[in-house]
Amino acid sequence: MRREACYSARMTNGRSRLRSSVIPALALLLACCAPPRGSVTDITGVMPALKFAMTRANDGKPASAADYRGKIVILYFGYTHCPDECPTTLANLAGVLKQLGQKADDVRVLFVSVDPERDTLPVLKSYVNVFAPEIDGLRGTPDAVAMLARRYRVTYQVTPASPGQAYEVMHSDSIFFFDASGHARLVATSSDHTAVIAADIERLMK
Repeated sequence: MRREACYSARMTNGRSRLRSSVIPALALLLACCAPPRGSVTDITGVMPALKFAMTRANDGKPASAADYRGKIVILYFGYTHCPDECPTTLANLAGVLKQLGQKADDVRVLFVSVDPERDTLPVLKSYVNVFAPEIDGLRGTPDAVAMLARRYRVTYQVTPASPGQAYEVMHSDSIFFFDASGHARLVATSSDHTAVIAADIERLMK
């Protein structure tokens, strides 16, 4: 049975050093921003607007940032085989959507797979459908995923299995929030404070 390994940016394990650079980089990037509220930091005017071209697993159609104009967008990178961090984050975000009630219709969570080789469209669709109907799984070419990750300073690496080495995926755990015009407004490094996140989303809606 193949063993799966997933590393979050909060872990101190030596194998997560690849992504350790994202911590000081993000700290410098956010130094000029407003103080964080709980786990959420204001990045208005700091990060670029939402831009991507991928395939939406939910319906198999091409998807771009333009398709989500008018919606509050939550962007998160992960993969379906993740044993802990990804399902926890999506479950928490589903909780946020539930707290928003009918306002959740104006929110979309974009779950971008960093492991497109294994995360086929059917696999990705089945995975996100478990959490909430407002969550869209996005699958892109390796270049498209890398381009979007670089745009938001997200680091990841996929290491295929080999003799004596389990299949491993490492990725940072930042969650980005965009307003209805597609502008980056907030970033969170934890999804645990669902009430704070829900309140911030409601502010973005005004």
